[in-house]
Amino acid sequence: MAKAVERASEEFAAKNLRFTKLRQMVYEEIAATYASIGAYEILARLADKGTRVAPISIYRAIDALLEAGVIHRLESKNAFFACRRMDHRTGRRPLFLSCEKCGAVGEVDGQHIFDLIGEAANGAKFVPRVKFVEVQGLCPRCAADEKE
Repeated sequence: MAKAVERASEEFAAKNLRFTKLRQMVYEEIAATYASIGAYEILARLADKGTRVAPISIYRAIDALLEAGVIHRLESKNAFFACRRMDHRTGRRPLFLSCEKCGAVGEVDGQHIFDLIGEAANGAKFVPRVKFVEVQGLCPRCAADEKE
């Protein structure tokens, strides 16, 4: 966790953003799991640890974490997960892989998918605004469990 927080702090600094204590606490709750987590679950976890904050404060922290690029939003669940790549400065865009069984979320280089979407849209004279591509399925562990 210390390494993840350090990397997140570096991303905030690179973008001239403040990595406040609340932002760090929210980030730690998100990064503590490989699954996605909703804002109210983050709120509850912080309350369980003795930190009571208003929901709007959680949403503001989440907005800052999204802006810094250290977390992503899983649109299908309106939940958030920690960026494990931290190499978005390359301009390559991730493809999100969401396990339907255990909830784990991963990301892989998806630039080729975005390129294909762009080509298809251009052929139709359409201007796409694709921000992410999410694929639902089974992670390797859950897929192996189903085979047994």
